[in-house]
Amino acid sequence: MILWPRFQQGDPIAVTAPSSGVPEELHHLLTDTKNRQEQRGFPVTIYPTAWKQKKSVSAPAEERAAEFNRIMKDESPKAIIPPWGGERLLEMLPLLDYSAPIPKWILGYSDTSALLFAWTIKTGIATAHGTNIVDIRGAEMDPVTAAWEKVLAWEGGKTITQSSSELYQPEWKFDEVSDVVFHLTEPTEWKTVSGKPERVEGRLLGGCIDVITHLVGTPYGKVREFQRNKLHDEPILWYFENCDMNPNEMKRCLKQMEYAGWFENSAGFLFGRSAAVSEADGYTAVDVYQDLAQDTGLPVIYDIDCGHVPPQLTFVNGAWAAAACSNGKGTLTMQVPEEADDAEA
Repeated sequence: MILWPRFQQGDPIAVTAPSSGVPEELHHLLTDTKNRQEQRGFPVTIYPTAWKQKKSVSAPAEERAAEFNRIMKDESPKAIIPPWGGERLLEMLPLLDYSAPIPKWILGYSDTSALLFAWTIKTGIATAHGTNIVDIRGAEMDPVTAAWEKVLAWEGGKTITQSSSELYQPEWKFDEVSDVVFHLTEPTEWKTVSGKPERVEGRLLGGCIDVITHLVGTPYGKVREFQRNKLHDEPILWYFENCDMNPNEMKRCLKQMEYAGWFENSAGFLFGRSAAVSEADGYTAVDVYQDLAQDTGLPVIYDIDCGHVPPQLTFVNGAWAAAACSNGKGTLTMQVPEEADDAEA
């Protein structure tokens, strides 16, 4: 069974920093996004860790974990959305209280995806891989980013379909102000290794491959156990995005996951666009995807809207989903059974 948090218009949002916080010179980003969300009808509480940053983290692991645990036991916030990712979230995972937490959404990506992955694996509570809260501080949101609200407010018995973007942002321009935060200029094109239209369905699980790979062989990476006990042994539809790795590094990570048995009962793979090094001695990311498809016999869709090259769809860990790609366009359809309306599927 997967537990599904409940979220609706007017529900409070908690901002905590389980990885990197916001340095003083960028505090205006937190203030701006708080004001913007409250204009949209969501009360926001920014917790102390979000305002701090030193030596690559917002605070010592014990402080970050204690704050997170307090929020999880508080009935008021219905969603936790960190400012952004970071580098050292992994060190707080053993300090979290995974026993009988109050179901609430956790939304984010990058380093935050290690928390999303571990939380869903350990608790059976669905988590959402998508926008950070500082990235929705603009006066407007593009349609792909804006879908986070619909996904988090999703009711049991319903399906929700998200479509690929028209344009994406190839690089970050922090010194240029935009009403939608992102500078979407390049045509989006979803692709398949087969070169043909593909449709693949299964239970979503994944995140930023840079950090997810470090969960292999730990109590936070017991994928097969999770799949048997929580997903009724349904196949997993993996989604990954690459922040910093070159193709050889990504290939090693995927092989480690394969050797650990993560891909034994899988439906296919989705890979987000990446600004990371795309070539290493002639070996490219596309070569990695082709090798993966050949090694596993499973379809691979890539350059999708996911990760550090925005905008990005909102993926729900644990959800049944169907991803389709044809003629450079794509869709992601997710569904929750009727009985999930009051927490479980």
